[in-house]
Amino acid sequence: MKLWSILGNSQRLDGGAMFGNVPRAMWAKWIAPDELNRIPLACRALLASPLNGRTVLFETGIGAFFEPKLRERYGVVEDRHVLLDSLAAAGFSHEDIDAVVLSHLHFDHAGGLLAPWQEGQPPRLLFPKARFIVSAAAWERAKHPHPRDRASFIPELVPLLEQSGRLELVRGEHCETLGEAVRFHYSDGHTPGLMLAEIVGHEDPAGVGHGGLVFCADLIPGRPWVHLPVTMGYDRYPELLIDEKRRFLDDKLARGVRLYFTHDPECALARVVRDDKGRYGTDHEVAELHARALHA
Repeated sequence: MKLWSILGNSQRLDGGAMFGNVPRAMWAKWIAPDELNRIPLACRALLASPLNGRTVLFETGIGAFFEPKLRERYGVVEDRHVLLDSLAAAGFSHEDIDAVVLSHLHFDHAGGLLAPWQEGQPPRLLFPKARFIVSAAAWERAKHPHPRDRASFIPELVPLLEQSGRLELVRGEHCETLGEAVRFHYSDGHTPGLMLAEIVGHEDPAGVGHGGLVFCADLIPGRPWVHLPVTMGYDRYPELLIDEKRRFLDDKLARGVRLYFTHDPECALARVVRDDKGRYGTDHEVAELHARALHA
């Protein structure tokens, strides 16, 4: 199996919103803001092939489905569908993808499922043969969003996924399409049913996976958020998220599972570490993956 980091459209969002209650004087040292107080953010997907005999894409980024006015409002930098270009650079097209794993259905993670915006044209799905894998709880949230995060969803996406006949809802650690090769972890602090996909490394005699990597999604958007107290203003329950993050990091540290970041503008993959004061951090940071073996 080989792995590729696949960049989608990038964003510039308000740094204060991305760092919650962290003072600007502190977070500005981690990621420098522009004159509008916005910080650069990647929307990075992960491509794995063959994984359980399939070509699998983990997330799709924000894509290019927004009309120009909304693209500007949400800080989307490029007007083309960058994900499609990045897939082509890796030697793939959206038509080659057998499964798309979605941590949740906020537009900056699922918008890339849609074709680029065209005036007068309705939204339409790309990835014509892919299974769309999402947690049952995240699916229910997308169908019935709370007023606090309703604007984070794409109303047209839910019926398109239902009508595709290729939607696969997950309720446990594994799903039918990916079998034992991918293990799912769950978090509710950012949004209900956030699903964190771990590509399982080698197993010990007890069947416990070691090594491998996990797609951190919005539980840990990038390296600065590895530090436990750092959460986003977009998180529904920051204290719950911090507790979930502690358990998540302890588990990945103990089993040597590396962290894959979707929103970090400079780092795709890193190893979690913890210092003698108990503070979590990262080392062995990797900017990009190009046909990389899982245990390289």
